[in-house]
Amino acid sequence: MKETLGFGIIGCGNISGTHAAAISELPDAKLISVCDILPEKAKKLADQYHCSYDTSIKSLLNRKDIDVICVCTPSGMHARHGILAARAGKHVIVEKPIEVSLAAANALITTCHQEGVVLSVISQHRFDDDIVKLKEAIQKGKLGQLNFGGSHTKWFRSQKYYDSGDWRGTWELDGGGALMNQSIHYIDLLQYIMGPVEEVFAYCTTRAHTNIEVEDIGVATVRFASGAVGIIEGNTAAFPGYYARLDIYGSDGSVVIINDKIQNWNLKCEGVTEADFGNIQAEDTYSNSGAIKGWASTPGVWHTSHLRQIADVVAAIKGGTSPKITGEEGLKPLSIILAIYASARTGKPVTLHSPSGNSRQSS
Repeated sequence: MKETLGFGIIGCGNISGTHAAAISELPDAKLISVCDILPEKAKKLADQYHCSYDTSIKSLLNRKDIDVICVCTPSGMHARHGILAARAGKHVIVEKPIEVSLAAANALITTCHQEGVVLSVISQHRFDDDIVKLKEAIQKGKLGQLNFGGSHTKWFRSQKYYDSGDWRGTWELDGGGALMNQSIHYIDLLQYIMGPVEEVFAYCTTRAHTNIEVEDIGVATVRFASGAVGIIEGNTAAFPGYYARLDIYGSDGSVVIINDKIQNWNLKCEGVTEADFGNIQAEDTYSNSGAIKGWASTPGVWHTSHLRQIADVVAAIKGGTSPKITGEEGLKPLSIILAIYASARTGKPVTLHSPSGNSRQSS
């Protein structure tokens, strides 16, 4: 196995810079070339990271010095480009979501298995320090029985954002709106922490934007396989943009994470008792949490968690193992979001059957 793996990036939009920055900081990875159908976008990224650029995917994939491809194109193109990369013998890292349909996602997974290449789907927040801490606490039983889980993404996207590309806000290439694109990270964290989702009931609507096919607000009630319940909110109409929040409430403790950082950590095993909080008056409760600062309309994207995930993929390739976040893991949040959309369309609860994401309406 080569000491340093060569990387290529397909798609030079906003998220490509995050991948490039992460790759540039890894000692055993090197960005070789980037590709976009718009030469000026490819050249700009290439100049910034001192690599070459292509406008032809075929040309990029024919390069012998590239071992791994990061797919950063519109969501509805992920399988198409990932399959091309896999068939060229390249390992594949796909930005979220893995795809916009289960059929396309499964085709990508199957092709990567057949070609013997590693596939990983970006869910970088699983590598955040505070998510790792929460996951370990739950695995050790410190929160007791999990009773409730909430995922809230309260962001804002301007009309200009949706107007900036013909593919934005379309079912074909964007795959959805506030849930599929902005909320998928915390939806993934919700199921990662709480366990499999069994049923959803949802409403989706478009209230603050025009000329888009998809939702700018989506809400769902959730029943987990464990019997716990929860809520999912996805919002790009929350002017001027606030926070992403994960609420996890257990019989022996509760944790609230806001903007990737622990905001509240109250566990009985660490000395917190019911007497400390059980009789607090409603008007006093906010004094325990501190002020929450809202996020700007376009929250900053930090590359540290991407770096950790890409490092994990590099280690998996070099070690002949599977990455922590496989294609099958990428199916899980996609399945939940597609079930939410199905419930919103039909006005009925939708039951998720299996990790592959097959679902049906509840009678």
